[in-house]
Amino acid sequence: MAQGLVGVTGATGFVGGHLLNCLIRNGIAVRALARRPDRLGESGNLEIVGGALEDEPALERFCQGVDAIIHCAGKIAARSQRAFDEVNIHGTERLIGAARRAGVRRFILISSLTAREPHLSGYCSSKHGGEVALRMAGDAFSWTILRPCVVYGPGDRGTFELVRQLSRNTAIIPANENARMSLIHVSDLATGITVLLGRDAPRGQIHEIDDGKGGYNWAEIARIAGEAQGKVVRCIFLPRAVGQLIGLAGAAYGQIAKRTPMISPGKIRELYHHDWASRNRLLQDATPWRPTIGLADGFRTTMAWYREQGWLK
Repeated sequence: MAQGLVGVTGATGFVGGHLLNCLIRNGIAVRALARRPDRLGESGNLEIVGGALEDEPALERFCQGVDAIIHCAGKIAARSQRAFDEVNIHGTERLIGAARRAGVRRFILISSLTAREPHLSGYCSSKHGGEVALRMAGDAFSWTILRPCVVYGPGDRGTFELVRQLSRNTAIIPANENARMSLIHVSDLATGITVLLGRDAPRGQIHEIDDGKGGYNWAEIARIAGEAQGKVVRCIFLPRAVGQLIGLAGAAYGQIAKRTPMISPGKIRELYHHDWASRNRLLQDATPWRPTIGLADGFRTTMAWYREQGWLK
């Protein structure tokens, strides 16, 4: 494993929280940057710095004495392009600047497969912009960009609606019927990041990461979800025009209610994109990491967790 102190941003989020637990279980000393420190538990291997990506004094404190940074923090929903960029691009730039001044050796950016298609939405564009900011840092770090596909698992609100639909006999899916997408269980992702941290992987690479299957079509996803429940799941796909109306309605609601919508025109364009399958296996080539949780087991345990928490009936 990596030597020295590891800084983690986004530790109170879905991926960041699982990563934090994985690092601590592996005996790695962690410093977490958290806007809400009270949301993190206590551990002898955990130090907490209160603050956020717009708080430059907090970033300086966070980076001082850190050997490696894993940057998980990011905005996944926003009411404007500017709001996405402020966190996913400019927040990353500020963190990079603080890390350079502190002499941080290693920087791992947890990006998104959506960065491949920056034209689709404000989110995609901002994730791509965050990657560009790190790539422009050049020789300041040994850097790696990790692009997860669809990440699911216990505690995730982002994929909850998909799991809920697939738990029914008939699933209503706002997506391209012929699309292909990759998935990964959050525990496998956390393990992959932890293994990558402890390896001198080739610097300056963009790794795509999934469950090793190279993607699924909707028929395969529905079949696996059904088999995990002992039934048949049938999918009904909403026409793109209907999806677009839903996206417009979500954006209008967000403006009127002054709340951040989870569904927007940009999110609809993401959902109807035809290719969200991972394309490389660089992480497997550079490390001994291999995914261990298949979609059937992952779906079954995730759905069970949602039911235990009362999210699903």
